[in-house]
Amino acid sequence: MAFGTKRTAVIADDHAIVRTALTGVLTNKDALEGYEVTVCEEADNGISAIAAVRKHRPDLLMLDVTMPHAGGTEVLLEARRWSPDTRIVVFTAVEALGKIAELVEVGADGVFCKADDVDELARALPRILDGGRVVSSRYTKLLEDSAGLEPLTDRERQVLNLVVTGRTNREIGETLGISVKTVDRHRTSVMSKTGVHSAAELIAYALREGLIDASGGT
Repeated sequence: MAFGTKRTAVIADDHAIVRTALTGVLTNKDALEGYEVTVCEEADNGISAIAAVRKHRPDLLMLDVTMPHAGGTEVLLEARRWSPDTRIVVFTAVEALGKIAELVEVGADGVFCKADDVDELARALPRILDGGRVVSSRYTKLLEDSAGLEPLTDRERQVLNLVVTGRTNREIGETLGISVKTVDRHRTSVMSKTGVHSAAELIAYALREGLIDASGGT
């Protein structure tokens, strides 16, 4: 038990009602096994979230995956750069395998679905604050069911995002500083791993799995 143990937190979500609900969870000492968490700042967009982490170096960052100005993965990586000891819990309404796997791979300390029972999040927070990593039961099952799928490499993800924007292999090569032959090899590998057979199917897969957003960003 951690009665009287004080921690600070930043909450980042572009919906005020969600921020209010999360504040309620974080300030419930009984639910958090005695941890006393003070919310030092709230942010409603990705840029503000990064600035808040830089300013406060909080013990905990509660981070929405989809916010204006900067996506959750970008904010997570920047938060790690400015405050390596901050525990980062991400939550999202997305249930796409690709996005969930990405969040786990980039090192989120907790990954939860907005449709989950808030009690599951509350039970997990003390473990996360103690240094553990927790993925919600919903997402754990999703990842386990797809354990046989081979993940994309960072370079393959870069190529995929450029394919979605309509770039040719030559343009992708110039952007990434690699040969057209290398681009074609990465593109072929992506299609093999995802089980698609055309550029149109590849774009649809990337959108469906949350690997990119509808505007073509990362």
